[in-house]
Amino acid sequence: MQNFYLPDSWICLLANLKSLNRLFLSTALIFLAATASAQIGTGTVAGRVQDVSGKPVRYISVAVKGTNIGTTTDEGGSFTLSVVPAGEQRLVISGVNHEKVEQEIYVEPGRTYAVTVTAREKVNSLQQVEITGRKETDYRNEVSYLATKTATPLKDVPQAVSYVTKEVLDDQGAYRLGEAVKNISGVNQFSGYQDYVVRGFRTSSGSSFLVNGLRTQGWFWTQPLTVNLERVEVIKGPASALFANSNPGGTINRVTKKPLDESRKAINFSLGSFNTLRVAADFTGPMNEEKTLLYRLNLGYENAETFRDLQTNKTFVIAPSFSFLPNDRTSVNFDLVYTQNNTRLDRGQPIFGATAGTPLTSTPISTSLSQVSDYMKVDELFSTLSINRKLTDKISVSASYMKFAAFEDLFEHRTSNRYATVVDTESEEFKALDAGTPFGRGASFLVTDPTQMEMQVFDRRRHAYTDNLTSYLTYEGNTGALRHQVLVGADYIQNMQPVGGATRIARNYRTADGRTVTVDRLTKNDLVNAQPVPNVPFVNLANPQPAIASPENYVYTSQSYAPTKYYTYGFYVQDQIKYGPLQVLLGLRQEFYRDVTAYKTAEEETVEQEKLLPRIGAVYSLTDNVNFYATYTEGFQPQSAGTLQNPNVGGPFDPLNSNMVEAGAKTEWFNDMLTLNVAAYQIEQNNILVNANAPDNPDLLRQRGQERARGVEVDVYGNPLPNLSITANYAYNRTEITQDQEGDPLGLEGRIKENAPLNQAGIWARYDIPNGFLKGLGIGLGSNYVSERNTFATYRKGADGKELGLTLPAYTIFDAAIYYRVDKFRISANFNNLTDETHWVGGYDFVRLYPGTPRNYLVSVGYTF
Repeated sequence: MQNFYLPDSWICLLANLKSLNRLFLSTALIFLAATASAQIGTGTVAGRVQDVSGKPVRYISVAVKGTNIGTTTDEGGSFTLSVVPAGEQRLVISGVNHEKVEQEIYVEPGRTYAVTVTAREKVNSLQQVEITGRKETDYRNEVSYLATKTATPLKDVPQAVSYVTKEVLDDQGAYRLGEAVKNISGVNQFSGYQDYVVRGFRTSSGSSFLVNGLRTQGWFWTQPLTVNLERVEVIKGPASALFANSNPGGTINRVTKKPLDESRKAINFSLGSFNTLRVAADFTGPMNEEKTLLYRLNLGYENAETFRDLQTNKTFVIAPSFSFLPNDRTSVNFDLVYTQNNTRLDRGQPIFGATAGTPLTSTPISTSLSQVSDYMKVDELFSTLSINRKLTDKISVSASYMKFAAFEDLFEHRTSNRYATVVDTESEEFKALDAGTPFGRGASFLVTDPTQMEMQVFDRRRHAYTDNLTSYLTYEGNTGALRHQVLVGADYIQNMQPVGGATRIARNYRTADGRTVTVDRLTKNDLVNAQPVPNVPFVNLANPQPAIASPENYVYTSQSYAPTKYYTYGFYVQDQIKYGPLQVLLGLRQEFYRDVTAYKTAEEETVEQEKLLPRIGAVYSLTDNVNFYATYTEGFQPQSAGTLQNPNVGGPFDPLNSNMVEAGAKTEWFNDMLTLNVAAYQIEQNNILVNANAPDNPDLLRQRGQERARGVEVDVYGNPLPNLSITANYAYNRTEITQDQEGDPLGLEGRIKENAPLNQAGIWARYDIPNGFLKGLGIGLGSNYVSERNTFATYRKGADGKELGLTLPAYTIFDAAIYYRVDKFRISANFNNLTDETHWVGGYDFVRLYPGTPRNYLVSVGYTF
């Protein structure tokens, strides 16, 4: 072996630093000894948390008592704790919906201790109203408060409830509600507003939209942002037995994010097509060591143009939330959400002509009739206070109150829903007309110019308030072999538009003396260059020229909005009965609807409408993973007070009544990681008012109408593989007018309702590469299909039954995304409408169509800490 010698200079240096060397050596030995002792004195704890049936308990906290060592279980209920001090330790398992468990363990140095812990679900899981947040981070949601007003597993609800979670919204880059509903079976857009179709029935009224199970009543011109939403869910069919007057097709509920008892913080920046800039932030966690006070703060900001001319979105959202859990019997939550919208009101794309066969692309899909100086400012503010108190082991009381306020400041140029009227100067009738004689209705020389739009201007200010109060008592007990969960409660809902709303409108045509009249009241003396002069200039569809308008040059008519108010209250009882594998839901509600006309005037009068609403359903558990269900429920929508009080219409009339029969199956697969639901249904709506076609009374109405929807829906959610997430849906729905006015020349019986597609389907899947050099990379792929739809300009005429008018074509859209996560950063890119298909998501008629967004992209960078 070769000897090794130090140079003489090194020996001299070591000799001179002898004392310092000893100090370094002593320190190193102490450090090595301490490190060895630490390694020898610690071990690892690995295990699984399951419920009493052996199913994994996901996302529950696991900690070593007396230390800051802790984690949460993964999707399979597994966990690992490293560097646990050796010796006897106490493992603590705790979660919002499960009873706290402490288990003794013994950790041997340098070894792994394996443990399986059983966590029991709390019998009365904290609340009957949603107080604390959902910890899951996947595409599935297992519990809903919407369908029964109690925390009920979705598989045990005897009615279809579809949803989309925040994880899907994040992966798709879906920033507004309209981008979310495409993931829900049987739901599509009616227009570009907060205006949707559920199972063939339009849901534009305020009674069709809830936030945390409480009604909102804002302006439907803008779609809500999703940055503060935990999920969007839809209870299919009439929900009046739970929420008073409601749409027969379904009710859309936005569930806001609630605080979590663990710290999570995230911020995300996005840039994309149409000069899009978005920022979103989400912070949550405990505010004290005892975790009795929790918070959550969501922020969102968007500054973006769109593919539509002059249409922009500047939106800001701030949404703080606090939960107070002083003990295991009491829970309180307070939410506040403020949204500020600064945009223009998009009235849709007009096209040339008003006859069958006019191509939808006769004008570019970007064509808008807005002017540069138009604006729309909409502010919404709502706050919610929810309280739950467990009085005894069997009795709980819950109450929620929401105050919702909406403010609108609008100035817009919009179509008059018709094309320009011009004079055929070569007409013999026109030539023979006296100069001072009004043209009159039906004059043959008044013709339509399908290349120009007749315009009008609205200048409007108004505000509205909605109050919601719901309170109920829940009792859980047994009657022999029957297990009951009885709910008894009362609701009160009030909407008011107070004094202070006003509008001024510029429309029609100018007379020679500066007044405005309809075109049939003009005379030859009012014409300029032998043509009518519009109060607001026509827009040439062949060459629209947006400009800074001159509103001072228009002639306006002004009016104040009469203050309005309605309120409705109801009392209800519900019993969820369980006997072995059979569960039965029985519900009954008595509703009292009051519409106050001429509110706060000497002519104030209250119009009363009432309805008794039953609901019955049953669920049979064939196995632990397969449930079959059936349900019958009724709904109602009150007739407007103005209609009921008009002496010419022939009332009084009953409210619009609806009923639904539904049956289906709810199943779980792949160790409960994938949910597949199937529903078949029939919905009928009756008492629809139609014109009586009385020659001597054009206002006379007759209550004969009926509409019916029949269909099948399929929903799939979950993780069939550990790194694969999927949400998919399909709906076949035929919603048609089944009873119409006798002798109606349009022959509407058998006609498919407007914007109600026969078929629609959607799928979105994400796969994350688990290992290798591509670990951290994810890929998302999706597609949506909607079949053709009728518009209001479509009708049936003739013995051959041929459809004439305007039909929106079917479309298929393909989307993709790529994700990369490294440490605490996530980078993603979303590519939507990959094939750049021109399509229309909805529309009214020839002058108001709503094209879908062409190919676009969105790049995002997120950081969690």
